[in-house]
Amino acid sequence: MIYCILKPGVPRSSHGHPVPISGGPEGGPGHAVLYPNLAELENYMGLSLSSQEVQQSLPQTPESASAAVSGPSPGQVVAPVSGNSLGALRAEIKPGVREIHLCKDERGKTGLRLQAIDKGIFVQLVQANTPASLVGLRFGDQILQIDGRDCAGWSTDKAHQVVKKASAEKIVIIVRDRPFQRTITMHKDSTGHVGFVIKKGKIISLVKGSSAARNGLLTNHYVCEVNGQNVIGLKDKEVTEILATAGNVITLTIIPTVIYEHMVKKLSPTLLHHTMDHSIPDV
Repeated sequence: MIYCILKPGVPRSSHGHPVPISGGPEGGPGHAVLYPNLAELENYMGLSLSSQEVQQSLPQTPESASAAVSGPSPGQVVAPVSGNSLGALRAEIKPGVREIHLCKDERGKTGLRLQAIDKGIFVQLVQANTPASLVGLRFGDQILQIDGRDCAGWSTDKAHQVVKKASAEKIVIIVRDRPFQRTITMHKDSTGHVGFVIKKGKIISLVKGSSAARNGLLTNHYVCEVNGQNVIGLKDKEVTEILATAGNVITLTIIPTVIYEHMVKKLSPTLLHHTMDHSIPDV
């Protein structure tokens, strides 16, 4: 467990740990989910997104929360929503569907590994310094079409065979970004922390009054990226080191536990750690 966020004066438990301020994703009447229309995403990765289990796993927020937003207390800094943060630019999520043109290297490889999960084909692995990484494919992206052919219902082997037989110069791919991906931008405090605790890549608690808490970071989510840099599969210590050297403004990309664990349950931890592209993306 890594405490990358402690600061003086923070309430602690009897064990000296920060007191979590987010107790779970319980919701009730008058609450609105923070994610897209579940009816439209019913078959995302084969999950029944309207099921009670998934509903309980997705965080909710009171609708009234958007109606009365108070400013920060004196001395507190809320992260700016602006385009001048390099990390925020690297972490930008493109909504909707996009078309990319992929090629192969001199060995005939794309650096892309796909996985069939129920009814869809998803990006399981993007190797560093490969054509796949250069065109901006990311873990969890859904591949909708390859060279005009719909991928729905394909097996993993079929998807790889189609890519293998495709032209080395140009493979036209239609991609949908992870619909449950969110970014949160925060400021470090005077001690260099933003206010959250991670354990095995998952956010398990927030520090009351911290930048993480004020800017809407959520527990029960996994950290996918730090300032646009993929950190999936890295050890907590490695993620903490990246955070420590990431500058004063931090943009995290997070994904709910229920989606993340469904995606990686068929992946080897060794592949995630040693083969996944963890390079810093260009803007």
